[in-house]
Amino acid sequence: MGDDPGARSTLAAPVEVSVVIPCLNEAGTVGDCVEKALKGVEAAGVSGEVIVADNGSTDGSVDIATESGARIVPVATKGYGHALRAGIEAARGQFIVMGDADDTYDFGEIPKFVDGWRQGYDLVMGNRFGGEIRPGAMPWTHRYIGNPVLSGVLRILFHTNIHDAHCGMRGFTADAYRRMDVRTTGMEFASELVIKAAKLDCKMTEIPVTLWPDRRTGAPHLRSVPDGWRHLRFMLLCAPNWLFVLPGVVLMTIGVGLVLWLLPGPRKIGDVTFDVHTMLFGLIFTLLGAQSIWTGLFAKAFSHSERFSHGEKFEGLLQRVTLEQGLLVGGLVAAVGFAGNAYLFFDWRASGYGPFSELRAVIFWSMLLFLGLQTILSSFFLSMLGISRDTYIGEYDRPREPR
Repeated sequence: MGDDPGARSTLAAPVEVSVVIPCLNEAGTVGDCVEKALKGVEAAGVSGEVIVADNGSTDGSVDIATESGARIVPVATKGYGHALRAGIEAARGQFIVMGDADDTYDFGEIPKFVDGWRQGYDLVMGNRFGGEIRPGAMPWTHRYIGNPVLSGVLRILFHTNIHDAHCGMRGFTADAYRRMDVRTTGMEFASELVIKAAKLDCKMTEIPVTLWPDRRTGAPHLRSVPDGWRHLRFMLLCAPNWLFVLPGVVLMTIGVGLVLWLLPGPRKIGDVTFDVHTMLFGLIFTLLGAQSIWTGLFAKAFSHSERFSHGEKFEGLLQRVTLEQGLLVGGLVAAVGFAGNAYLFFDWRASGYGPFSELRAVIFWSMLLFLGLQTILSSFFLSMLGISRDTYIGEYDRPREPR
C-alpha cells in the first residue's frame, strides 16, 4: 500500500474533514459505517477521509474497512480512548467527526456536523434525546437515569449547555482538540472532551441525531456501572471546588462557628445543653474542613502544573500567592495559638497543677495552633507541586533577571 502511487496521491490531497471510527472486532458493521461516512463527506461538499482506528481486531474488520475505502491506523494499546486519540492524531482534516463502528450512528448525518463547523462552532455534539432513539437502541437505565444524570452533573459543574454529553457522534476542530490536550484513555474520553472545551471557552452546540439499535452480535463494549462511575469520577476530579473546597468551607464554617459560640460557656437550645464536648466536635470539623480546602488547592495546583486544567480563575491566585506568604500567615496563626496555650500551661503550673478548668480556652488556642501548622506544611507542599514540569507557581512564575 505504501508503494502505490495512487495511495500517495490520495494522502497528499488536502483534507477538510476527517471521520474517525474506533474499531474492535466490528466485521459485521464497519464496512457499512465506512461507506456511509464516505457518502456523508461527499454530501457535505468537502474533501475528506475516513480513518478506522483499529484496536487489535481479529475478525477481519481491518480488511473490510480497507476494501470499503478507509485508511487504517493500528492501535496496539487497548481502550476506547486510546483508539480515538490515535485516530484523531493521525487525521489530516481541519474538522474531525467521530462515531462508533457498530452502526448505531448514521454517518449520513455528517453534513449537519459540517454545517455547525461552517457556522463557527469548535465542538458540535450530537444529541440523541433531541433527535430520535429507535426502539431497542438504548436501555431504559441509560435513557432515563445514566445519561440524564451524568449530563446534568456535567452542566452543573462546568456550566455547559450540553444535554447529551456522552453521545458517541460529535465533531470538533483539529485546533480545539490540540488545545484540549486530552489525557484519558477510556470511556471518560467523551466527558473530558466536553469538560476541556468548556474550560477553554470553545464555542459549542448540539444537533439532533438518530441512535439505531446495535447490530453487534457479541457483547457490548460499554459496561454500564463501571463506565458510568468512571465518567462521574473523572468529572468530580476535574471539579475540585465541588469535591473538596466547598465541602471544606462548609465544614470549617460550622466548626469555627461552634467553637466561637461555645467559647464563653455552655449554650442551651430548648431542653438541650451544648457544652465543651460539642466544642470538641467543632474543633474536629474545623480541622477536617481546612484539610479538605487544602486538598482542593493541591488538586488545582496539580492540574495547573500538569497543564491539565485550562482557564480557571484560581490559577491566577495560585500564581500570585508565594510560599513565603503562606509561611508568614501560618506562622503568625500558629504563634498566637502556641502563645495562648503556653499562657494557660504556665498559669496551670503556677496553681500547682490542680484542677484544670480552662478546657474551652485550650480548644480555641489549639484550633489556631493546628490551623497555623496546617498552613505552613500545606504551603510547602503547594510550592512543591508548583515546581512540577517547569510550571512554577507564585514567585517562581515571574520572569527571572539574567545573571
